[in-house]
Amino acid sequence: MRLVQFMDESGRRRTGAVVDGVLRPLRDVERVYDLALAAIANKRSLAAESESRLENSSVDYDRIAADGRLLPPVDHPEPARFWITGTGLTHLGSADARDKMHELAHGSDADMTDSMKIFRMGLTGGKPAAGEIGVQPEWFFKGVGTCVVPPGQDLPLPSFALAGGEEAEIAGLYIIDPEGTPWRLGYALGNEFSDQVTEAINYLYLAHSKLRVCSIGPELLLGDLPDDVTGSVRVHRDGKPIWEGEFLSGESNMSHSIRNLEHYHFRYDMFRRPGDLHAYFFGAPCLSCAHGIKTQSGDEFEIDVPVFGRPLRNVMVAEPERKFAVKTL
Repeated sequence: MRLVQFMDESGRRRTGAVVDGVLRPLRDVERVYDLALAAIANKRSLAAESESRLENSSVDYDRIAADGRLLPPVDHPEPARFWITGTGLTHLGSADARDKMHELAHGSDADMTDSMKIFRMGLTGGKPAAGEIGVQPEWFFKGVGTCVVPPGQDLPLPSFALAGGEEAEIAGLYIIDPEGTPWRLGYALGNEFSDQVTEAINYLYLAHSKLRVCSIGPELLLGDLPDDVTGSVRVHRDGKPIWEGEFLSGESNMSHSIRNLEHYHFRYDMFRRPGDLHAYFFGAPCLSCAHGIKTQSGDEFEIDVPVFGRPLRNVMVAEPERKFAVKTL
């Protein structure tokens, strides 16, 4: 089952489930957040809770998307309580992409990068046996719920950015119950959208390069993630594709297990605060910038992975400079 959040024609929030390709609303559900809390309280799965609320009617999914009424598949009524974080160097193709970025910035004779070193650590210790803990992955903070752009909406490129590039990933979505236990709601497509040119200058600039918006959705996949997840990533310009890459994810294509990634995120007490939501990006398997693509304002990013249903599409749009000043009280 896959869940979708959207606005109906009257401007009211709704949640629906994609059943046999048809979007059916859920009775008395505005947010997946509330649905998840109800499922925990009722001691049943999110899928079972959703099925118990399915209406017999359907809505026009294509019209909702065309009208720009899609919402992220999960959000929080208090956006500051929705943590957006992630990891990288977790996929078998990700280290190659990072090294190409490093080579473009520093030359082909540069020493082995720290990125490649940590990737190799993951290869040897990122998938521990049951009951064991593996090697620690890379981790970054991206923002809070205010940085999540709905599917189909524009991704703003800040005036100070050196670049804006897609990072097609799977994101795990989580809620923390009243006792502080993390519950995985499901998985969604994500465009983690970063400034890879800034990152390539020096790996210590990674933190800066990640402080951008992102997009998640449009559908939340419930249940287990398949071991082998395949699809395509495309960059369109003026309605025509200028690059296409193969999306290979799922644990069979990763150097870390999802369980290992989750352990190193939720071991911190601050990330187990009751009532919070988390979107945790699992890393990008391919990058257009690693193939010499220089994106520009007006380019559309498309992430098309059939197991997640409808593709995630967003257009990057350059923002004017926003001037500000720090004042003293």
